[in-house]
Amino acid sequence: MSNPTRTYLDFERPIAELDAKIEELQSVSEKNGEDAPDVADEVAKLRQKSVEQLKQLYAKLDPWRKTMVARHPERPHLKDYLSSLITDFEELSGDRRFGEDHAIVGGLGRFRGRAVVVMGHEKGHDTQTRLKHNFGMARPEGYRKAVRLMDLADKFGLPVLTFVDTAGAYPGVGAEERGQSEAIARSTERCLTLGTPLISVITGEGGSGGAVALASANTVLMLEHSIYSVISPEGCASILWRDGAKARDAAVAMKITAQDLIQLKIIDGIIPEPVGGAHRDREGTIKAVGDAVEASLSSLEGLDAATLRKKRRERFLAIGRTLMEPAG
Repeated sequence: MSNPTRTYLDFERPIAELDAKIEELQSVSEKNGEDAPDVADEVAKLRQKSVEQLKQLYAKLDPWRKTMVARHPERPHLKDYLSSLITDFEELSGDRRFGEDHAIVGGLGRFRGRAVVVMGHEKGHDTQTRLKHNFGMARPEGYRKAVRLMDLADKFGLPVLTFVDTAGAYPGVGAEERGQSEAIARSTERCLTLGTPLISVITGEGGSGGAVALASANTVLMLEHSIYSVISPEGCASILWRDGAKARDAAVAMKITAQDLIQLKIIDGIIPEPVGGAHRDREGTIKAVGDAVEASLSSLEGLDAATLRKKRRERFLAIGRTLMEPAG
């Protein structure tokens, strides 16, 4: 049975209409009881048609539509991953300088038996929580908290897992006054100097330095319909063409999808999503992410701190080199 409260994206309108028809037929059947006509066959046909159309739509998503899917409000968020993948989670708060930033949530826990430090961006799931978490846009104290957590991981030899989902760091006046760019740079630096394995997953949006500050990892994974870019398509369109309506063109030009980035060797792996996106099977998506993270962690087991830092350094220095080398 389809979910009547599901949020449909603009390009999913045909699917929404089919699902509404299914709901209507089932509602009429339930209301009339034994006197209702048998609609089981018709419902089955409509459901099959809906599934087929969904497959067709998602088989040929362009970068702009993938951006819409990456921003879908019902995609699993950090707290969903924490509740399903991390046991004995103990949240740590504050940057020991200014205060707490709820846009980045992190702490200690166990991932499938391993003690880990885990952190990431939390966007919130309704108006109240979105305001509390500032829509996942972190302030300087959030990135300084991240540095504090990585220091803790280094001290006790714990792997670090990060889940990235942000439109970017918060650009407010207060954030700039408290050293936003410096805090982002320090967090990025701490990622690169960490002496334990660091695995990062882009679960939705990976926006600019606000994402890189948690994603300068040994292994960077992306969900199939997530995006990772230096600026949003709307921002790029406004700068290049002074027209935010050209965001679709910008999304194509910037190569922001997981499929583009794996070819450019900016990321290391793509985690498949269910047909119709992560929001249509949240549990399945979270399990797939957990399996991918576990495999990545296993591949780094036994490496000493110097080797991990060297591999991380080489990984980032290699980005773009193959594009610059002359053919032949």
